[in-house]
Amino acid sequence: MDKQQLEKELNFKTSRSSGSGGQHVNKTETKVEARFEVDASSALTFYEKRKVRQSLSNRISKEGILSVTSDSRRSQVLNRGAAVKKLLRLIKKALRARKRRKGPRPLKANPKKRLDNKKQQSEKKALRGKVKI
Repeated sequence: MDKQQLEKELNFKTSRSSGSGGQHVNKTETKVEARFEVDASSALTFYEKRKVRQSLSNRISKEGILSVTSDSRRSQVLNRGAAVKKLLRLIKKALRARKRRKGPRPLKANPKKRLDNKKQQSEKKALRGKVKI
């Protein structure tokens, strides 16, 4: 993944943000939406694109666009930086290799001893049944 190339491929859309800021909110567009077209990207390899599409399928639109919004700050510049950071973090997390699940291992104790204990336990329980005369 080429970080600089990826940042160049981002498209930004601004809109008016809700929340605190008084009259400032009513006249400036501080909310920023960072949009990234996964399939058309030259910053990601074919396998990375596939992995991102699988991992972030719920966040990618039908057109193949991954979008992230930020409106927590009162400045468009700060929201733009926050949106880029958020998008890069999402892509890095999607590309991270997942840990493989380790199956259960046999006990390290002597297997014969374990089987003998099981047999003894089953005989004990069998003796609790009905007595035949």
